[in-house]
Amino acid sequence: MPSQKAVLALLLAAVTLGVSGCKKRTVHAAPPAVAPAPPAAPPPSSPAPVETKPEAPPESAPAPAPTPPPAKPAPAKSRPPDPPKPAAPQISPRLSPEEQAIAERRSNEDIYAAERNLQAAYGKQLNTSQHDLVEKIRGFLGQAREAMRAGDWVRARNLAQKAQVLSVELVKSL
Repeated sequence: MPSQKAVLALLLAAVTLGVSGCKKRTVHAAPPAVAPAPPAAPPPSSPAPVETKPEAPPESAPAPAPTPPPAKPAPAKSRPPDPPKPAAPQISPRLSPEEQAIAERRSNEDIYAAERNLQAAYGKQLNTSQHDLVEKIRGFLGQAREAMRAGDWVRARNLAQKAQVLSVELVKSL
């Protein structure tokens, strides 16, 4: 049987622990990591502080200190969209008036040939690959005309050639 002094010491230690208890802790939200954006919409309400209440420790062992809940990450602030970038300038070689006339003539010839070959495909039943060819040819023709309007004759010539070559392939596959 334990001595009276030992019992008294244990009782005194238990009373001391019970009286001291745990200190109340108030958890506050962390400050935002990013500077707030201009108020376009009302900011989200911050959560109310959470108070933890001390638990009565058992008389035989001290209670572990309560751990605060993990901090919630700050919501990511969305950046305003970047302003649209201006179109990149087209770099094209300088052509002499003779070279420009030749490029213009050949571009028109290729566009005419491609359109003539497209006419051969109208009214016919096309499979998937033939339909894709028709769409590519139309795209190249549109881009070639756009390049002609911009005065980029080298680009217009290249696009018209592509349309013409694909149109020949389309006619062969019919």
